[in-house]
Amino acid sequence: MVQLRVLDDDGDMIADDTIMSFDKVSDRLEDIGLSLSESKDILAGLQRPIVEAQLAAYLNRCCCCEYCGRALLHKGSCQLVFHTLFGTLSLTSPRFYRCCRQSGASRTFSPLTALLTEHTAPELLYLETKWASLVSYGMTVDLLKDVLPIDRPNISTVRRHLHKVAARAEAELSREPPCLSNRNPGQGGTDPVVVGIDGGYVRNWHAKKRRFEVVVGKSIVGNQSDRYFGLVQTHDHQPKRRVASVLREQGLSADRNITFLTDGADNVRNLAVDMSPYANHLLDWFHLTMHLTVLGRYPEGLKHHNPKQADEIAGRLDKIKWCLWHGKTDKALRRIHSLADDLDKIETGYPNMKRFIRKTGELHTYITNNQGSIPNYGKRWRQGERIATSFVESTVNTLVGKRFAKSQQMQWSKQGAHRLLQTRARALDGTLHTMFERWYPSMPANDQNTSNHAAAA
Repeated sequence: MVQLRVLDDDGDMIADDTIMSFDKVSDRLEDIGLSLSESKDILAGLQRPIVEAQLAAYLNRCCCCEYCGRALLHKGSCQLVFHTLFGTLSLTSPRFYRCCRQSGASRTFSPLTALLTEHTAPELLYLETKWASLVSYGMTVDLLKDVLPIDRPNISTVRRHLHKVAARAEAELSREPPCLSNRNPGQGGTDPVVVGIDGGYVRNWHAKKRRFEVVVGKSIVGNQSDRYFGLVQTHDHQPKRRVASVLREQGLSADRNITFLTDGADNVRNLAVDMSPYANHLLDWFHLTMHLTVLGRYPEGLKHHNPKQADEIAGRLDKIKWCLWHGKTDKALRRIHSLADDLDKIETGYPNMKRFIRKTGELHTYITNNQGSIPNYGKRWRQGERIATSFVESTVNTLVGKRFAKSQQMQWSKQGAHRLLQTRARALDGTLHTMFERWYPSMPANDQNTSNHAAAA
């Protein structure tokens, strides 16, 4: 038998109810202890009298005038629906006339509407947002139904709640400056700060045959926990504020040396511009060598038509790569320009020769546009500094691939993808609960298992 006893502030009993009574046999292994359904029934049975006792105590403090102490006249009541972790409750909300000494926009007021500003408990909203960020909306609904004594939530409701959380975070973001400031104290020390930014593509819901780009990144600061961020740049109106906010939450200020590694694309590179006067913007070696790897395939095909010239061109490509590795961009550009001119003079039956020439010209343009972001990669590598965004490639897969199923037929609106990226990034790096604690200060502390849950998901 499970009983609930509720005491008032003076220790007097105001409620004594029997929640559940059952007999447990012990003849089989599966009969030992409480079953999941029994524990859900107990929690659901406990929730209603606890909530009703709390609200009764609150209403008892609100039913008298705070100035003269007279009992307020009762006008009527209505029903309020409140969704909690352990069941959906229909609550009676009384309405009172205001005393002549009380000021207000209306003659009557409902105390519970001032207390229950939302119809969903913060912890339930947190769980919905967290799991919908890690797995699909449908799996989130099944998970919550399996472990909590709640009515089966609607998939669209879970999606709407996630969007609500992301929109509230967006509203907070609009009040922050778009760059780092010296007014925020830095962490101090000489820990390296590396921010990698890259992009991925997901299928467009509104234009079925098209895709749109999502930009994701990862911030690594010494021994601190890594932070993720993501956005849809064609939808987001404040992308720089978003990146600056992540760095600011890590305690960084404008006087810290920050290295931004990008693939050189204008939309990605512009996110880091003017972020900090001490920021160092570098072209990722991985993406640079991808262009050279593509060019290196054409001499292999040319060997079937002009073997001697193919070997010579392959050697020239290796020299271009050597120049770029050592940061000699001017020399590399001269070699590329000379190679493009020589390729145009070759007479061959190789069918991809025109494409080879075009790709060589594209490499020349790519290096010209990013010439100021090409360091001496060899020197940085020997000093143990990062030269590539391989850690961001895994971030693209973690943030985008595993949830948005970019290789499958799953389709997204720009707003839906953008908002899900905000909550997913926080769910993965463990700051989602911190954000809820800021909104709801009395919310129970995090269980510190977020990273394990994210990895499992």
